[in-house]
Amino acid sequence: AGTYSVVITDLGAPGGAPGIRRYRVISTGTVETVSQVLTNYVQTDNYARYIWFTDRETYRGSNVWFWNQDNLNGPTHTNGHFNIAGTPTFTGEAQSVDDYIRYFNNGNNINSSQLSNPPYDIPNFQGGMTFGADQFNMPSQALNLRAASSGGGLRLQGNTTVVLNSDGTMNVTNSGMGWTNRNMSLPANGALFVNSGTLAISGTLKGRLTAGASRDIIVPGRLVYATDPRTNPSSTDTLGLISEEDIVISRSAPYDMEINGSIMTLNTSFMFDSWWVGPPRGTLTIFGGIIQDERGPVGTFSGLNGQKLSGYSKSYTYDPRLLNNPPPFFPTTGDYITLSWED
Repeated sequence: AGTYSVVITDLGAPGGAPGIRRYRVISTGTVETVSQVLTNYVQTDNYARYIWFTDRETYRGSNVWFWNQDNLNGPTHTNGHFNIAGTPTFTGEAQSVDDYIRYFNNGNNINSSQLSNPPYDIPNFQGGMTFGADQFNMPSQALNLRAASSGGGLRLQGNTTVVLNSDGTMNVTNSGMGWTNRNMSLPANGALFVNSGTLAISGTLKGRLTAGASRDIIVPGRLVYATDPRTNPSSTDTLGLISEEDIVISRSAPYDMEINGSIMTLNTSFMFDSWWVGPPRGTLTIFGGIIQDERGPVGTFSGLNGQKLSGYSKSYTYDPRLLNNPPPFFPTTGDYITLSWED
């Protein structure tokens, strides 16, 4: 009985972020003499917008649990279901592709009509819990980063160690290049990739960088920004870590450990390499996000009294800058998200 028209305008890349595009979609519907206009602003979705993303919440076939001392301050998504023990807190929206949660104290699958197993397991979903969410399949290789490292970035072969410096430089050790703590600027386009080897990286980043490896990435010490966006909103320091295998915090890491950046493991997990060894450590602070194929453990707790036995407690806080300005060449999901709409 009526007509409609649609106009799509490409608004470009917000902040110049590679691979991210924003669009304005104006839809006009008319029936006889009455018209209505809807304006929708959408953007290509990227994995860095999540504080927590997993393909499955298991490690080598065993459930990994959110528990009392866990606090995730940002959007979360799993292609499976969440495993809950005690009273973890999720301050952003939580999404699960499955239609149930598994609770520690009865081991049963609880569907969406029952969000807790009182009085034992009571997750605090402050931003709401969505069941039956769309599934996103993670890539198996960092193709964009690989290509960018060969065109304006830095591509290395074999085991490599990088120490980031607060003056915007980095010290690089790579035997194939004959480098030992060679001081150099960050790659011009922000892309660093290590092929056929591991990457060990730590230090203080000043600038924008995505560092990747075809094998494991090892984090032996604190990895933080020179200018902390939590206290200085003008900070542009942004880090991405992409491993095509695992990202591992080494046992030499400090008692209280911090990583700033978006962490992505394409084939398996982000973990602490001594997660099962007591005595317990302090807190692992992540400012950014964790995206992993299979959830990796960073510590253990007692099933009898809920006390921490080994590894780290988790304090994960989302960096909201990553929605519009993800790290350079960070993978996108192939979908779009609505930023806002007007009637």
